[in-house]
Amino acid sequence: MKKFIASTLAPLMLLTALTACGTTTSQENTSGSEGTPTDTADRTEVVMWGSWSGDQIAQLEEQIEEYNASQDKYDVKYVMQQAMEEKVLTGITGGELPDLLMWDRYNTNVYASKGALASLDELVARDNVDLSQFYAPAVEEATGADGKLYGMPLYVDTRVLFYNKDMFAEAGVDADSIKTWDDLEAAAIKLTKRDGDKLVQAGFSLKDCGLYNLWSKQAGAELVNTDTTPATTAFNSEEGLSVLQFWDKLMNEDKVYEIGFEDSYGGDGFKAGVVAISYNGPWALSEYEEAGLNYGVIPNPTGPNGDKGAIMGGFSLAIPNGSKNVEGAWDFIKWWTTQPENQVNFSKISGWLPANIEAGKDPYFSEDEILKVFVEVLGFADVRPNTFGYSDVESLALTPQLQKFMAGEISAEEALATAQKQGDQIFADYAE
Repeated sequence: MKKFIASTLAPLMLLTALTACGTTTSQENTSGSEGTPTDTADRTEVVMWGSWSGDQIAQLEEQIEEYNASQDKYDVKYVMQQAMEEKVLTGITGGELPDLLMWDRYNTNVYASKGALASLDELVARDNVDLSQFYAPAVEEATGADGKLYGMPLYVDTRVLFYNKDMFAEAGVDADSIKTWDDLEAAAIKLTKRDGDKLVQAGFSLKDCGLYNLWSKQAGAELVNTDTTPATTAFNSEEGLSVLQFWDKLMNEDKVYEIGFEDSYGGDGFKAGVVAISYNGPWALSEYEEAGLNYGVIPNPTGPNGDKGAIMGGFSLAIPNGSKNVEGAWDFIKWWTTQPENQVNFSKISGWLPANIEAGKDPYFSEDEILKVFVEVLGFADVRPNTFGYSDVESLALTPQLQKFMAGEISAEEALATAQKQGDQIFADYAE
């Protein structure tokens, strides 16, 4: 397993850079990474905003230095922003705006509809950029409700099954045998340990409500019905119910997990060595390496009808509506996203996975026992619904009901029926 250079988990500190935004021309030299003066005179400054902080700033700056050294026209600078999305909205009405954004794709639909982002369609067509080089779901997520493209996919992430090799060996469980939900359940039961009534080793982590989205894909369930006007939710279905029934069986019949079990272990029982199996993403790799865990990963098991499923997330590079240096921003976007070697380089720096499909074929991924599993799962991963308003549907309707279900306060049927009713109302409100 390759060692990742820096953690991509919670930031260690917040750094705020003071710099002018928009199109400016630098008239002084700045120091390179080793203190060597780098001549930036007569270059046009391109300011990129993003929410990455702490260790992640150094990762971005290392990649940016590569770009700045590759040409002599533009000088890109990164500025960390808290509440970046809201600052972009205020910026387009007369405030400060950057030239470029490192943008969570999941926010694209909502903020594009508010006029915060510039369409990239004309630039893509002008320069003959082939969008098929990126994962199609990532392109879809960077597309607004109007069908226009508002970002170029930068990196992707997904969750796979992490397993503790020592626990598996002790229990006599073969990780490669976990192909289906039934296999996962059987393994989780064998891997669970109790001291009397006290759970001391959980067979499988069930703490995260986000499992519902992932398992819905594996169950063949839809989350949104777009055939109606306005769109409606599709939570309350036979397939959706099968997800919560499986969840309920694991936790309340098989007793492989208890809500709150990981709280006393910093929220991550797998890292603490008290959880045998857990869904997690590439953001966890460096921390697990540093913790010295003897772990492996396997692809997501299939659901009751053999359906594969995974959820894809990640960031895009976008241009705010009102950017004063569109050409400079676009040049940097193309350099980073359409040249596979630059995507691979950033993966080596940061541990994130490239959105460029060709980059994912590089030996850095294909010859690594961990990373190649992530790339395999990305091949069938999909994004959460891109329907306008779904982010609010999920956070305000679905998640609260799932939390009540997990706590044993309501039944699976009541959770899905209520989530669907509330979600449909949110979609109706958005349509007005």
